[in-house]
Amino acid sequence: MILNFTIRRLSLLLFAVLAIIFSAEAKFTVVIDAGHGNQDYGAVGKTSNEKDINLGVALRVGDLIKKNMPDVEVIYTRNNDTFVTLQGRADIANKAKGDLFISIHTNSVDKKSKNYLTVHGASVYTLGFKKSSENLAVAMRENAVMKLESDYSTTYEGFDPSSSESYIIFEMSQNLHMAQSIEAANEIQKELVSTAGRFDRGVRQANFWVLFKTSMPAILVELDFICNPEMERFMSSSAGKDKLATAIYNGFARYKILADKRAGVMSAPIKILTVPKETAPETIKEDVPETKPETAIDSTPKSDNGNTPIIYKVQFYTSSTVLSSGSAKLKGIKNIDYYRDGGLIKYTTGEFSTEKEAEKKLREVRKSFPDAFIIKTRGGKRVK
Repeated sequence: MILNFTIRRLSLLLFAVLAIIFSAEAKFTVVIDAGHGNQDYGAVGKTSNEKDINLGVALRVGDLIKKNMPDVEVIYTRNNDTFVTLQGRADIANKAKGDLFISIHTNSVDKKSKNYLTVHGASVYTLGFKKSSENLAVAMRENAVMKLESDYSTTYEGFDPSSSESYIIFEMSQNLHMAQSIEAANEIQKELVSTAGRFDRGVRQANFWVLFKTSMPAILVELDFICNPEMERFMSSSAGKDKLATAIYNGFARYKILADKRAGVMSAPIKILTVPKETAPETIKEDVPETKPETAIDSTPKSDNGNTPIIYKVQFYTSSTVLSSGSAKLKGIKNIDYYRDGGLIKYTTGEFSTEKEAEKKLREVRKSFPDAFIIKTRGGKRVK
């Protein structure tokens, strides 16, 4: 009895000592930046706007970190509907001596784009110098907020966010934290796909002022596209924000494990979270008869012992309901199949025994659906 009591007291003492060590020696500061705010709405959808989505996800991420990672200090650049300049956000992060800066945003494309209502997917950006018209367009849109300031030209040293020539200043700079930034971006991007169910648009590089002026590893998350009604519905919902926040938290947690190991720091145990299946993306119902197309991929698992050959298909469209084969939304694509995934109907065309054969069809389909891509199926089920 006495021995057991002594062991329990020693265990409690050891736990207390470890807690002190974790809080005193292994403090890690993460700065969470909810993009836009107040008069700056950011990208606007049919029923919501970017500033509110960003803030909802950012606060959830911070709450998860505070609850599950006691050795991490959370700093917000804004925790309500206020406007903070781009330089002001960087100043907050630098003053806090952050170890990682996470800027949260919601993507969109020009209304004139053919894929305005269908483009979808998440991506995570680091500061970088790879030339891409798409990445430059995203950077220009996010940097344009500085024009809301009365004397932005002086504050931002003559930088013009709408002029491609201005971006040469980024190419003249070397980011000392590039490797760590890419490491964090990779971990969060993987979680946005696996935990939040977002289409993988990959880790990218672009010249964002807010990343350029932060003196620490820094990333910018584009959650998904608000111009796509289905993605907007998901991001606006409480369940959607929960999934996105959990994904960012998990990615951050995995990055911190790597950062602590690299620094030789002993940190508190880190918990990776899961999301209940019932919080799958919510979708908008379309007023289209649910008549079955020509064929459909059977989503029922089959036991083929891996002997069934791989079939390549071109996936080109996502809907919340089954469309008729003659629906205008399918833009005349022939030989249509579909399969169900997380409550969504995903349309494909063609059946090919090799990826090379499918690539020819892909080029053809992308004339109508620029975001089309190739998937693999086996026994009527997609192989991920």
